[in-house]
Amino acid sequence: MADLPLTAPLFHVLVSLADEDRHGYAIIKDVQDRTNGDVRLSTGTLYGIIKRLLADGWIAESRTRRADDDERRRYYRLTAAGRDVALAETSRLERAAAQARAALRSRRPQTT
Repeated sequence: MADLPLTAPLFHVLVSLADEDRHGYAIIKDVQDRTNGDVRLSTGTLYGIIKRLLADGWIAESRTRRADDDERRRYYRLTAAGRDVALAETSRLERAAAQARAALRSRRPQTT
């Protein structure tokens, strides 16, 4: 896939939307929680990513929201194309990790 590799923040935004529609702040919190704080998105970074994902058709604005929610919030959902890209990136990362493990286990480091 020509769009791979994805940046870590972009990948984590796609993963955040895999199980439910979310608004911007909820995406920021979910990414931080899922990564144990390793990936922290600023609002500027997030909305730049959202703009790109919308343009690429990997996410779409969701029309569903809770009745008691703030009507100014925009919710986003993962599209089928976005799910395909996230799965392809997951496979790429798994292959890279397997190759790294194999290389690191194949030979002991030399001591000086």
